[in-house]
Amino acid sequence: MKKVIAIVVFVFSTSLAFANDGFLHQFFNSKVCNQVLENNGYFKTCYDYKAKGARYVAYTLDGSLINNVNIEKRSRFYPDKNIPKQYRSEYSDYTNNRYKMDRGHLAEDASFDYSQRSLNAVYVMSNIIPQHSTVNRDKKAWAGVERFGRLLATKIGKVNVLNGVIYSNSPKRIGHNQIAVPDAFWKMYYNKEQKYQRCFYFENNPIVNLNKNISDYEVACERLVS
Repeated sequence: MKKVIAIVVFVFSTSLAFANDGFLHQFFNSKVCNQVLENNGYFKTCYDYKAKGARYVAYTLDGSLINNVNIEKRSRFYPDKNIPKQYRSEYSDYTNNRYKMDRGHLAEDASFDYSQRSLNAVYVMSNIIPQHSTVNRDKKAWAGVERFGRLLATKIGKVNVLNGVIYSNSPKRIGHNQIAVPDAFWKMYYNKEQKYQRCFYFENNPIVNLNKNISDYEVACERLVS
């Protein structure tokens, strides 16, 4: 019997995400980002040179595209040559790392497998962060929240997504290029027309309680965005 993730669309009187049309500007500007990457229009990345990783990634899930084609063969990871070499991450930085970190997508492959070009785009290393393997792969954790977003887009048409990555002042690091390991990361789904907003937060630690569901990771969006 297949498990079904319930999708609830709720209405609220005010929404910080829809306060103005420039909502994303507070996350994608020269004060926050060392570099803003456009990724051929598929998603946008706010990149941090010190962390050698993304701070924010934003994109839109289109329900009419998500279930088209579904390319099964995944692309190869590749370095982002738009970033100066000294600030890039490499595939090899993650290999056999001491903290059991996966190469975790922010803009996930399963939402962009409707064409070879879009699928290739999300395998750029600037879209990848160190995610603990138990969080990244658990269908009731990060992977489950990604699936929830795809189901939501199929139901209501289009969903905007904002991913945030939280680094400490002295983060753990992996690999030859010393990639910063995030302390936590989060995902916001929102749609202005539907007055929809929902947020999920994950600490980047091993999951101890395997009985959790994605709702256990839900937080008030106001906790994440001021």
